[in-house]
Amino acid sequence: MTAGTAARGTMPLADHLNEARRRGLRAAVALLVGVIAGFVFADQILDVLRAPIEELARSRQASLNYDTVTGAFDVELKIALFSGIIVSSPVWLRELFAYITPGLTRRERTYAIGFSAAAAPLFAAGCTFGFLLFPRMVSVLTGFSSDQDSTLLNASYYVDFVMKIVLATGVAFVLPAVLVMLNCLGIVSAHALRRSWRLIVVAITLFSALVTPAADVLSMFLVAVPMSALFGAALLITGLHDRRAARRTLDSDHPELSSTS
Repeated sequence: MTAGTAARGTMPLADHLNEARRRGLRAAVALLVGVIAGFVFADQILDVLRAPIEELARSRQASLNYDTVTGAFDVELKIALFSGIIVSSPVWLRELFAYITPGLTRRERTYAIGFSAAAAPLFAAGCTFGFLLFPRMVSVLTGFSSDQDSTLLNASYYVDFVMKIVLATGVAFVLPAVLVMLNCLGIVSAHALRRSWRLIVVAITLFSALVTPAADVLSMFLVAVPMSALFGAALLITGLHDRRAARRTLDSDHPELSSTS
């Protein structure tokens, strides 16, 4: 291996495959542990998910229903899987970006590690936000029916609905950090992000409308506002990074300027 290759941190194909297998195994073990924990606490999690239905049941007949013999077990498995993905996210996010870093320069590796450190809490914050938001969505959507009607919800569909909202908001909160990382790696400039800010805000609004009930404007804004704020923070960070990079380039091209200053 040459000095230039070592500086880039590259490795032979066999070592690359071994690295992928080793880190994939760690991520799989973390996911398995998370799934087991989710299965153990599935009943308690389902009690939380059932709370909006119990609130609705005070004014009309409302309940979760299982349409198959294995329905209750299937629901607990879904809860365990979704919970495992969320709980193990710090590990599999770290392993994912640790797998990428050997092919990066030292500075790029620092950026990737910083991104993985920021991605996990952002993902957790987004999932928590979605978890706090879903009761309002359930209340709005079920509110379209009359008080004389019964609301009998398929438990499997209901859990899918809630968990997809939770995961969608979790992923959405990570996307601004992705923009920062792409900027640090030289793929996206702050100027390009500023020039496209209107399109990005529209995309955020459309995403918020898709994951929230169409009639619930407040919930849409509750998702769109923090996402827009995170995008604004990403714009600020990328702008500062590009200015610093431009200053370093100027100093390296004209060292006499830096010495006189």
